[in-house]
Amino acid sequence: MPNADHRVALPAGERQYHIGLGPGELAEYILLPGDPERTAKIARLLDNVELERQHREFASVTGTYRGQRVSIVSTGIGTDNVEIVVAEILAITLHPTFIRVGSCGGLQPEMALGDLVITTGAVRLETTTSWYVHDGYPAVADYEAVLALIEAAERLGKRYHVGVTATAPGFFGAQGRPIPQLPIRYPDFADDMARQRVMNFEMEASALLVLAGLARCRSRGPRRTQRKLPAWRRGSRASRSSPASTAASRRWRRTTGGRRWASSAPERLRARARSAAMELEEDLNPWLRPTASRTR
Repeated sequence: MPNADHRVALPAGERQYHIGLGPGELAEYILLPGDPERTAKIARLLDNVELERQHREFASVTGTYRGQRVSIVSTGIGTDNVEIVVAEILAITLHPTFIRVGSCGGLQPEMALGDLVITTGAVRLETTTSWYVHDGYPAVADYEAVLALIEAAERLGKRYHVGVTATAPGFFGAQGRPIPQLPIRYPDFADDMARQRVMNFEMEASALLVLAGLARCRSRGPRRTQRKLPAWRRGSRASRSSPASTAASRRWRRTTGGRRWASSAPERLRARARSAAMELEEDLNPWLRPTASRTR
């Protein structure tokens, strides 16, 4: 490759160095769990499997579900791993749609264990993306993917929340979790995030949103609330989130924190959302089903 940047470590062949995959081996719809064991769990829901591979923590499967070709690639934990996976996937695909699936810690009092969180944007607490964009650059989800996930959750009758996620660079101190043996600088950090209406903590979303956005790819995904954070880090006001029934041309509303919010998208936006939903809903169906509590 005479035009290749000499600073980039190129694979010996066509396969990417870390994920061990080459052109044509991934579908254009790609699910990104963190735990490599979840790749196998999701793959059991496919109608058939054409490829299985694992290199390091990156476990990959490609197959079809109800006629739609899909891939599952585990990222491991953290934004640094997500950067590796996204960069190498972009090198061997045309225009992928990324759906992040995983667990998270809920921050808002109306959230319950097992609820889904559909992220519209992420607070960039990590530094991986700072090597690509300025500190004030927003990590924003693709609106078509978000609307498709909302539509899928509505049709499947799943309890869900839509809002901003905080992507932390660690699990303990970086999320304000007290550690008896170690002092943490910001013990009230989770409370601060909750007061700013951040829905949940996790460790990957902002990197996926920023990098996919820069590459002009669709990204976002449902995350299942696995940890209801202790009462000391939540507000005292309790409320429930109750999305109204939706249809092709209806409005949907939610009640959060005692305030009602409703949105009615323009018809062309709803039409595009319905089109995107039809593409994604069948693929999203299996991992939106109720599952046992999972660990990262």
